[in-house]
Amino acid sequence: MPHAGEHRYPVTGSAFGLPLMVLCALQLMVVLDGTVVNLALARIQVELGLTDAMRSWVVTSYALAYGGLLLLGGRIGDVFGRRRAFLGGVAIFTLASLACGLATTPEVLIVARIAQGIGAAIASPTAMALIVVTFAPGRPRNQAFTVFAAMSGLGSVMGLVVGGALTEASWRWIFLINVPIGLAIMAAGLKALTVVGPTERLALDVRGAILATAASTLLVFGLAGGGAGADIVVVAALVIGVVLLLAFFYSQRTAVNPVLPLHMFANRSRAAVFICLLLVGALMMAMTVQVALFVQEVVGYGPLQAGLAFIPFAFALGLGTFAAGSLAERTQPRWIITAGGLILVAGFVYASQLGEDIGYVPELLIGILAIGFGIGMVLIPLTLSVVAGVAPADVGPLTATALVSQTLGGPLGLAAVTAFGEARARSIVGDGFDSINREALTGLERTALAAGYTDSLLICAGLSALVVVIAVVFVRFTADDIREGKKAEAAANTNRDNA
Repeated sequence: MPHAGEHRYPVTGSAFGLPLMVLCALQLMVVLDGTVVNLALARIQVELGLTDAMRSWVVTSYALAYGGLLLLGGRIGDVFGRRRAFLGGVAIFTLASLACGLATTPEVLIVARIAQGIGAAIASPTAMALIVVTFAPGRPRNQAFTVFAAMSGLGSVMGLVVGGALTEASWRWIFLINVPIGLAIMAAGLKALTVVGPTERLALDVRGAILATAASTLLVFGLAGGGAGADIVVVAALVIGVVLLLAFFYSQRTAVNPVLPLHMFANRSRAAVFICLLLVGALMMAMTVQVALFVQEVVGYGPLQAGLAFIPFAFALGLGTFAAGSLAERTQPRWIITAGGLILVAGFVYASQLGEDIGYVPELLIGILAIGFGIGMVLIPLTLSVVAGVAPADVGPLTATALVSQTLGGPLGLAAVTAFGEARARSIVGDGFDSINREALTGLERTALAAGYTDSLLICAGLSALVVVIAVVFVRFTADDIREGKKAEAAANTNRDNA
């Protein structure tokens, strides 16, 4: 019999059952949402009459809310109960998806996307915590985490196909499809998820989360607005954003439970890794959105055709991660990062030279494969370096902070390339840019948009080069540090199993 106070795990046999289906369905829905929106942006812009800057907010508003509140969202489950927080996050995400699908104005859509991000920031980390307290240590929990992790890869590929197919019918379906799925998750969750584990009395760092999100939002607004030329509003947004960012870092010095413990940046190599992850997040979101718009608006692909065209990217990324992983325990991570970063520079420079009259094979496919492989090569050593040479107790906070860095980098990168692309297109068509009919482009307008989308990839090339420089100069972790980090990660998992 269990001892008094010993935790009783609801699932002690095979992990495959309703609880795992509920938690994995949420993860799959969140990952899908991040992919399908990119394919629908062109249709959304036409129907709602969005400017290029406003169009980028359909993506960045979600990422800012999700990334800015992710660390706080994980702690909400500890304070209010994981099952309650999970179901509440799913409910917010589902209602927000309904609002997105029914939106008739840009403002309603963006506010609803913010709400989606809030719901995901609460539900997603709580789902991982529920795996720990629901599935018994050993085979059940290992099975659960394996399937849960697989949802990210599956969702990325499925999103390209499902998102393209749904958008062919109507962009609204990419959001409305979440409603029945969300309702099913809540209904099944009420039945399958057990109230387990005590809540904790923690002081939530709401001030820190608000400051981080507000600073990021203003910086993104300022960067995105620069495409039409700097004015007082753009400059003010950038200045206030920097001030709020400084206030955020100051607040973390005195917060009882800071959302970003500053001691994690004491190691110079690890601080450099976090900066590199932010830059990689920036170039990844910028690239995926710009290329998706380029192939639809300029080359003439439909949403489904565009989605299918990007499937090789996922496989190339997988090959890159495999290659980097096989080198990680015998090569210093900075040299793996350098190799991947140089491949990215070459891939982005190549892609920036593509014009409007290109074929898929070989022109577009070469760029897709090179960039996908390079990102895989860069991400693995950076991810492993996050926990290199640390104690098991620090693994969880460090990996969570790495995810936030990468997530918040995305909106900043997209804002920068959107502004650059708009400025480049304006330089060709002049004042006529604001009256472009994207459903019936003239030859000059098509050339201008092509130049804007492809030339903006040079910013991604610059970010890749910056990652290489930072890695070579500052990242001093060794292969031994990586091996120690893997041991610490394994020990952290064992401690979590015994919790």
